[in-house]
Amino acid sequence: MSERRHLLIFGLGYSGAAVARDAVAAGFQVTATSRDPKARTAPSGVALVAFEAAGEALSSASHVLATAPPSEAGDPALAAFAARLREAPHLRWVGYLSTTGVYGDRQGGWVDETSDVSALSSRAARRIAAEREWARLADRCAVDLFRVAGIYGPGRSILDDLRAGRARRVIKPGHAFGRVHRDDIAGAVLAAMQQTLSPGLRVLHLADDLPEESAIVTAHGAELLGLTPPQAIAYEDALPGMGEMARSFWADNRKVASRLTQEILSYRWRYPTYREGLSAILAEERGEQPEQHIDIARA
Repeated sequence: MSERRHLLIFGLGYSGAAVARDAVAAGFQVTATSRDPKARTAPSGVALVAFEAAGEALSSASHVLATAPPSEAGDPALAAFAARLREAPHLRWVGYLSTTGVYGDRQGGWVDETSDVSALSSRAARRIAAEREWARLADRCAVDLFRVAGIYGPGRSILDDLRAGRARRVIKPGHAFGRVHRDDIAGAVLAAMQQTLSPGLRVLHLADDLPEESAIVTAHGAELLGLTPPQAIAYEDALPGMGEMARSFWADNRKVASRLTQEILSYRWRYPTYREGLSAILAEERGEQPEQHIDIARA
């Protein structure tokens, strides 16, 4: 008899929808939750249910992916379904999409999958607490904590900001950070789900191979679109107009390595830098077949 493969996704957002799409293509039964299912359109083949109704899906789920960020009250999926998760009879794997923000400020230094976390902000502290809660399930199933860098992709990239006239080219030399294309999030999660794993905990990094300064990425995006880059503004001059989240982002400075993750998953980024990723977005918009990176050593 074939092994049950039923994925339940808590939160059908931007990344969750991409995972759902690829999981259906790989032969998974996929159920996803939304706070307002009537306001969302799920990818073909995905059963969309209200968040409160996820308990029924847990009775048959073999895989669970949580994508929603924690609030001051904690992780929403765990708050509602912690007991049901622990008792789910077929559960073999849990994935949690966290953030590389749990590493705090490393003054431009590198972190890898073995680095300690550092809660210097309330947002990071909430994320770390949520990670630890999900990790408690590792005694009964495989748990993967995905620490995700800056997410971009179709409809959500510097290209969209440039076209809309809201892009800013803030100059802060040495402040380079990683990104990850939405489709690489989906690809890496799917690779992890399809591995044969024993109960236990892994930390995996979803961050591309080239951390880069925001201003450089903005200028590259403008070049791709044939636009004049936004006027440069020094970080010190931009700071007074920033909100709390932006200030938190600019206060932290770290580079995130992901080579170990790629080796563990036997998965090489389709878009190893923002250059390939932005070019692929433009190609998709034009109805062209995007070029993808090929790792000859693994081909």
